Amino acid sequence: MYLKNIDKPDESRNLPMTKIDVVNLNGETVMRATFQPGWKWSECVKPTAGTDSCQVPHLNYIISGKMMVVMDDGTKSEMGPGDVALIPPGHNAWVLGNEPCVAIDFKGGNTYAKPS
Repeated sequence: MYLKNIDKPDESRNLPMTKIDVVNLNGETVMRATFQPGWKWSECVKPTAGTDSCQVPHLNYIISGKMMVVMDDGTKSEMGPGDVALIPPGHNAWVLGNEPCVAIDFKGGNTYAKPS
């Protein structure tokens, strides 16, 4: 059994309007991402990732706030509190409204917000 508290992360990453906390559990990661109002992947993470769209897969649970995700093929979905989403590589996203979007990601913690 492995137990950790996300409030005491093994790793934190800070980018513009972005705070990432990651715990490692025997090779698996759980990531808490906090995106401030006005956050856009294309402006805040793209310069670090170095890709045209986000190439990290996500399995997200949204705690608070709202986010729009647009796949490279144009498919759109709005996510909000209580939503669970499996998002494949090849997308852009941005925060909707004036509240931070806080998400728990069970898939992308190893590589999100790091250079590709």
